[in-house]
Amino acid sequence: MPIKLHTRDILIRPIVTERTTMNMENNTFTFEVHRSSTKKMIKKAIEDIYEVRVSKINVMNCKPKPKRRGQFTGKTRNWKKAMIKLQEGYTIPDLENIY
Repeated sequence: MPIKLHTRDILIRPIVTERTTMNMENNTFTFEVHRSSTKKMIKKAIEDIYEVRVSKINVMNCKPKPKRRGQFTGKTRNWKKAMIKLQEGYTIPDLENIY
């Protein structure tokens, strides 16, 4: 049974790196999203929150990386990343000014 998520629960945070800021010039924005969200849910959340039109969504599950702190070993957490391409003429001004 799928989990019912509210629109604000789907998007966790924008991912801002050197690569993602270069992709912003091509109208592609990257977000960390809830692990149980689908492409349809992500598209609806982006269109409702930012009032834009989405043309394409790529979703990937990021595997945990092994980490060590002295003698203790562990892993980072699993997370899901969504790369969202907007239609021509639309942009997210809140994220364009982040460098």
